[in-house]
Amino acid sequence: MRVAVLADDLIWSTRIADALRTAGAEPRPVRSLAALRGALAEFDRVIVDLTARAYDGVEAIEAARAAGVAVLAVGQHDDHELRKRALSAGADRVYAYRKLFGDGPATLGAWLAAPAASGAGR
Repeated sequence: MRVAVLADDLIWSTRIADALRTAGAEPRPVRSLAALRGALAEFDRVIVDLTARAYDGVEAIEAARAAGVAVLAVGQHDDHELRKRALSAGADRVYAYRKLFGDGPATLGAWLAAPAASGAGR
């Protein structure tokens, strides 16, 4: 399964990619919303880091969902408003960084194994 990792923070991009590899997926880092939009047809799923400075994470979720691709988001545990916006935009789930740091491979493996949310994925 090919998973885009949209994150402008190198540390989190690397941690998420490593967890995806351990879970059996093929991660592909993407650094901008434009790059994601241009390559959405190449991905089975997308992970969006919501706290990026280089792009709007909610807009990235909307773009992926409009293309029929399932999305998981990651962000600060205490930003409830952004979490609600991400879910409203179509994210399957929104996890706190600490959840993916502590239990990334199992958490991502369960998401990858689950059927894609309605109308998403291929």
